[in-house]
Amino acid sequence: MNRLRILFMGTPEFAVTILNGLLSTSHEVVGVITAPDRPAGRGQKIRKSAVKIAAQEHNLTILQPTNLKDKTFLEELKSLEANLQIVVAFRMLPKAVWAMPSLGTFNLHASLLPQYRGAAPINWAIINGEKTTGVTTFFIDEKIDTGAIIKQSTLTIGPNENAGSLHDRLMYSGSALVLDTVETIAQGNTSTHIQPQDVDLKTAYKLHNDNTKIDWTQSNETIHNLIRGLNTYPGAWCYLKTNGEELRVKIYTAFAKAYSEEMEKKEVGQISIENDVMLVHTLDGLITIEEIQLPGKRKMLIKDLLNGYKLSENSKML
Repeated sequence: MNRLRILFMGTPEFAVTILNGLLSTSHEVVGVITAPDRPAGRGQKIRKSAVKIAAQEHNLTILQPTNLKDKTFLEELKSLEANLQIVVAFRMLPKAVWAMPSLGTFNLHASLLPQYRGAAPINWAIINGEKTTGVTTFFIDEKIDTGAIIKQSTLTIGPNENAGSLHDRLMYSGSALVLDTVETIAQGNTSTHIQPQDVDLKTAYKLHNDNTKIDWTQSNETIHNLIRGLNTYPGAWCYLKTNGEELRVKIYTAFAKAYSEEMEKKEVGQISIENDVMLVHTLDGLITIEEIQLPGKRKMLIKDLLNGYKLSENSKML
């Protein structure tokens, strides 16, 4: 087995677990590429990426290029003499970078490719009501998430699981898959298969204001999946109409509930309060809201909200 010289690229916490796994192997991590430090939060304090913090703890060489095509950066990269590059939650690489190492550059993606190529695969798998998802390692090519697949691992999605929980499970599954992929490459036993093109593909679109808003005229299941698919980040949102104003709120935890025979059906979006529980009427049932965030406030349990905030009659979610 060859001892690999690995260059790791990543930015968020998701990538840190994979980096730590690599550092536990007999292979050498010769350097880390991560995003430049940026101002963040209300105070706009300069913040390091999670990967940079982890790399500093292990005294690794760190590169933070703003331009991946910059000649000085490319020379620094070449000087590290990596023969394998691994990418986890980073950005699109130019060919001058991904084609540099002799053993190639592979990426870890949090879906079962070719499904859910794109920026938010974990969220969209839940939003679309998938029962299974997984992680994929593949060699990078000229396009986004289209390269030859090396390995995949599958996970079942729980009926009430949210994106935060699935993120963490995929993170650990992804770490194991990366290590498995590295050992396969080190042993020279790598085999790949081209991603199929003749399938009905679902895309992991970037999350934005329009596709994270709750439409209360949709089915119970659709609304429930949207809310849990956006919990813990960025949060599904809508307007709460009460006390003569419309408040933009985020809903983090909620469950779908069918109408019972004795239950009064109300207009879509209408709110009922029963025993410190907030129920929102939908097209075909009720959504029980457990955790909400009002403008300028921290997210809170509904029972805590109702203790200090009185909703007007005929309050409604819009």
